[in-house]
Formats: sequence, C-alpha cells, structure tokens
Amino acid sequence: MGLLPESFTTCCKFVLTKIHILKKMEIKKSILIIILLISYFTVYSQEQIIPSFQADLNKADIKTVLKAVADWQVRTPLTLALPEWGNATLYAGMVDWAGIAGNDSYYEWLKGIGEKCSWTYFIHHDNLTRGYNADDYCVGQTYIELYRKYKDKKMIEPIRAYLDHILLYPPVGGLKFVRFSSQRWTWIDALFMAPGVWAKMATETGSKKYLDFMFQEYKASTEFLYDTEEHLWFEDSNWFDTKEANGAKVFWGRGNGWVFAGLPIILKELPAKYENKNYFVTIYKEMAAKLITLQSADGYWSTSLLDPASYPTPEMSGTAFFVYGLAYGVNNGYLDKETYLPAIVKGWESMVASVWPDGKVGFIQPRGKGPKPVTSEMTEVYGVGGFLMAGTEIYKMIEKGIL
Repeated sequence: MGLLPESFTTCCKFVLTKIHILKKMEIKKSILIIILLISYFTVYSQEQIIPSFQADLNKADIKTVLKAVADWQVRTPLTLALPEWGNATLYAGMVDWAGIAGNDSYYEWLKGIGEKCSWTYFIHHDNLTRGYNADDYCVGQTYIELYRKYKDKKMIEPIRAYLDHILLYPPVGGLKFVRFSSQRWTWIDALFMAPGVWAKMATETGSKKYLDFMFQEYKASTEFLYDTEEHLWFEDSNWFDTKEANGAKVFWGRGNGWVFAGLPIILKELPAKYENKNYFVTIYKEMAAKLITLQSADGYWSTSLLDPASYPTPEMSGTAFFVYGLAYGVNNGYLDKETYLPAIVKGWESMVASVWPDGKVGFIQPRGKGPKPVTSEMTEVYGVGGFLMAGTEIYKMIEKGIL
C-alpha cells in the first residue's frame, strides 16, 4: 500500500471544507460531491509511494531503512550554509543514527562538517539579532555530542564562548514576534534549537549557570506561547487570533514537533535532583497526552493539528518529531507503554511508508511557518534529521526489550 490520507472519513471532511468554493455553480449537490470525491482520490492516488522498506519492529528492518535514509542524505549535497538550523537538525538525527550504525563513517562525516564550520555557529551578516538568534547555534548540540566521542576541546570552545557572551550581555526586549529581530525565544522552533545546547553545555562543564539561563528563557516563552487549555503551542504572537477553516485555533504540526522533540533533549541532560526538572516533565506529559488524540488513523499527523481536514496529506517532519518524543518517553519511563506504544507503532509505519526506494523521505513540509499543503515529492534536511532521531529511539526500545 502507498501512504494515503485516512480513507473515506477524511475524504468526506475534505469535500465538506472545499464545497463552498463551488456553491455558486448551478450543479446539483450530489453531482458536485461525486466530482469532488473523484478529484480527491485522483489527486492522492498520484501521491502514493510504493513502499520499498519494511516497517516491522525488529533491529534489521529498522537499521535497513535508517541506513537508506542517512545514505541518501549524505550523498545529496547540502544547499544552505553548513551551520544553519535546518542542517543542524539533520546533524542531530545523524549523530543519533551514528551511535547505532555499527561503524564510525557517519561520525566522521559529521566531524568533517564541524571542521569546515571551524566549530562555530551560523553568523548573520545583517546583524538583525545581534548574536542571539536561537536558530544560529542549534549546531552546537552536535558539536557537543562529537566532543563526547572524540574528547577534543576545540569542538566546543567556540560555542561555549558564544554562550558565555550571551550570559555576559543578557537578552533584552519582549516576546512579541517581529521578524527574527528579537533577542528572545519568541517563536517555538527556538525551543528545539537553543535549550538543548545550553543543557548539554551545563553537563559538560558542570556549571549550573547554563541551566539557569535555559530555564529562565524557556519559562518566559512558555508563559507567552503555550496554550494551557489545548496543551499545544502557538507558533508566535502573530498566530494568537488566527483561526482555521473549521474555526479552531491554529496549531502548526511541525512547530509543535519542534517543542516536543526538544523536550527529550533537555530531559536527557538534567540532573536527577535539578529543582526545575518537573517543570519540563509536566509540559512534556501534557503534550504527549494531547498529541495521541490528534494522530490520524493512518499514523501520521497533519500540518494543522486541529483542522486536518483542510490539510489531509501526511506531514513527516512533525510526525517524526512526535514519534521520537513519544518513543523517548516510553523508553525512559515518562510515558506508559500500553497507552503510547500503539501511537508510536502507527507513526513509524507511516514514516516508513513515506520513504522512496532510493532513501529519500517524502511528505516533508518545506521551510516556512504555519500549516501548508504537502506532497510526496517534498523533502527537507530537518525532516530527515527527525526521521533518524525517531528510528534510532525505536531501535533503542527493542534493545531495552520494550518491543
């Protein structure tokens, strides 16, 4: 089977959301519905990917698809600056995969990139954010992981100096989103990009000052952008009053994926007795409980979490981040296996079904903000990173005897 939106129910929802477009045409409603149904299935029959990989939950099949995905990306030239955020997310997934790959070739690939970047962050020439943009130093997560393997201090010294500079000149200003000119974490993608770097640096240096800053800024962003009723996040302040076609609030799939995947990265680093650990655990559990209610019958999540009928195709970057976060929770005792394992399994099946025969991952929403349509041809490096993170975490579930 190819990967299709969830059967007749979603199809009917799709028709109802689109029917108003043709209401003024003098066509009988029954004929109109038939036309739209035929159109729907014609469009999505063209979006199928013939599966080439098995989604069976065993080590061999998981490593086969992860290797194909990783190798496709390694041989596909990176088109943007090496240390920028999209590539940095890829590296985060690649370093996870490297840990189970069985050889050091992927570590060496990452090490070569770090050397080309001189182990530093992405530098803007327009100086809009005056050195505070969370996207720019997401790559520090990978540098720290490579330092943990190779024990070469040059791998983390530039990023440590960068963080120390921020501490010396703390960010100022509010959290209202105005382009990317703010010094604060004013958009939720930042909660994947930055906090993990601060938490990892705290672990490596033994200095609590990095955790204190991370908690302070994370808490401020949470109080501003987290909807405590829906347990989901607004992308930024520009989305507070926006509504979907069905009248629901707009909660973007990948945007919430950034936050949910970022939480395990933080939790891995926090000391057991860290006084604010439960703050992160609470948000993490609230999101997990909400997310499994929003998963499609076919295992994926849409680009719009509360209005999937308007965007009925799969979206694999958000889906991968959600699967990763859920799998981490079960692996580490934060989430109940009986409740969350079915969502993980369905999510993984949808992810594997999105992989092309050559290892390309499809159905990844392009760069941008907010829900948008997605096709099977679309791929991006950050989605590949998420795929590798999720698959590696599921592999660990087998190693632990959970699966």
